Amino acid sequence: MKHPALLLSFVALCVPGLAAELQPLKNVKYGDHERNVLDFYPAKSDSPTPVVLYIHGGGWRGGDKKTNPAALNAAGISVVAINYRYVQNGQQDGVVPPVKAPLHDAARALQFVRSMAGEWNLDKTKIGATGGSAGACTSLWLAFHDDLARPDSEDPIARESTRLSCAAVNGAQVSLDPLELREWMPNYRYGAHAFGLKDFQELYEKRSEVLPWIQEYSPKSHVSKDDPPIAMFYGGEVPVVGASPKDPTHSGIMGVQLAEHLRETGVEVMLVHPGQKNEQFPNATAWLIHQLTK
Repeated sequence: MKHPALLLSFVALCVPGLAAELQPLKNVKYGDHERNVLDFYPAKSDSPTPVVLYIHGGGWRGGDKKTNPAALNAAGISVVAINYRYVQNGQQDGVVPPVKAPLHDAARALQFVRSMAGEWNLDKTKIGATGGSAGACTSLWLAFHDDLARPDSEDPIARESTRLSCAAVNGAQVSLDPLELREWMPNYRYGAHAFGLKDFQELYEKRSEVLPWIQEYSPKSHVSKDDPPIAMFYGGEVPVVGASPKDPTHSGIMGVQLAEHLRETGVEVMLVHPGQKNEQFPNATAWLIHQLTK
């Protein structure tokens, strides 16, 4: 253990009574880039705890891992909040397409957390993800994507699974396909930067050229019947497919379309929006606590 914070956490967990006083670990490195850091907020427990991976929003171009873990910690759930490379960092690093940088960083962070399960008193079989906007899109991508673990890798972290137990997201983008997005919402215009293009119109015109990227990095493309339970929360207007909402980037229309696809596939899903409320689970935190502690 080369990182002093990791050593401190290991000692705390091994000394009776000290675990209750364990403090958050800040800016723990999980990769080589300066933005590959995470904050760990441990829940007090004598047995391994479930984990929520918090992935911040900001269009994959901004934002920070700052979060409030109090409610989840109080429920016995540890929290890991991550920073990751923005798409502009991916471009600087020569990552093609640029969106691969934030998405694969999130996968790496998840693998790192699993690799620390023994030292951090975590239950690696109960890991959920959450976030808003781009962080929500990343969470769904992890939830649906086939396992990115590389069992034969010399890197023990890379051998860990990237599969989730559940995901609860806010204002999620569910697809990066300009064709279906414009069919759902004629005024949709977000996502070109994920592929290093200047605007949505260019993405629309070059769709056939970048279709393999669209399919790889759109959460909806990876849905299969073995995927974990999903909860989606949207604000704004009552979603009406085919309308032009005030905020298409975060519209519940996307949730309606993904929820229909998930139900058809046999994946458990809960959708909450202004026209469809849920008193038992009014927000992502309440749903995650239910899923990870039942």
